[in-house]
Amino acid sequence: MLFPYLNKDLIEAGCDEAGRGCLAGAVFAAAVILPPDFECEELNDSKQLSEKQRDALRPMIEKEALAWAVGIVSPKEIDEINILNASILAMHRALDQLKIRPQHLLIDGNRFKKYKDIPHTTIIKGDGKYLSIAAASVLAKTHRDEYMLRLHEEFPQYDWNNNKGYPTRKHRKAIAEIGETPYHRMSFRLLPNTILWADIFDNLENLGPQ
Repeated sequence: MLFPYLNKDLIEAGCDEAGRGCLAGAVFAAAVILPPDFECEELNDSKQLSEKQRDALRPMIEKEALAWAVGIVSPKEIDEINILNASILAMHRALDQLKIRPQHLLIDGNRFKKYKDIPHTTIIKGDGKYLSIAAASVLAKTHRDEYMLRLHEEFPQYDWNNNKGYPTRKHRKAIAEIGETPYHRMSFRLLPNTILWADIFDNLENLGPQ
């Protein structure tokens, strides 16, 4: 069972991001303020939930939350300021949109830049400890997955409907064969040598004995 809050007497917003380790697509972050009496046994770190579970939780969170918002930082911005700064900026953009001003922020992870004059607490693996961070993780993940499905329609060769931009073998093979798209993060190492050599070995195996 996750904790409902860190500070009982403060309005807390949980924040989390999604897509930090992807090779393509924007990074998303969500900020969520839940009611003090909010309960949901199914809610957990989005990485521990199935896609079906996340999709079922999203409308419930958006309906029950006192306030929620999603922030986005584009691939171009990621290349300009690096992924850590982009992840924090996405959280700031989500916080900018909240209809209720929080008095304290619960941040998943161990790095954050102060947002205005609001105190914050960073919590490693916080999405598996606090309801508001878990709720933010679900919203960030589901909104980003929805976005990657739209990009997949434009570039179906990269299998983004399945890998959501993460560095799977099929994704990297498409990059090697077709090249990058405007949605790829050019500051990331898109084709490590280990992957390239593996593809060469695969091709040799497919040729069979000569």
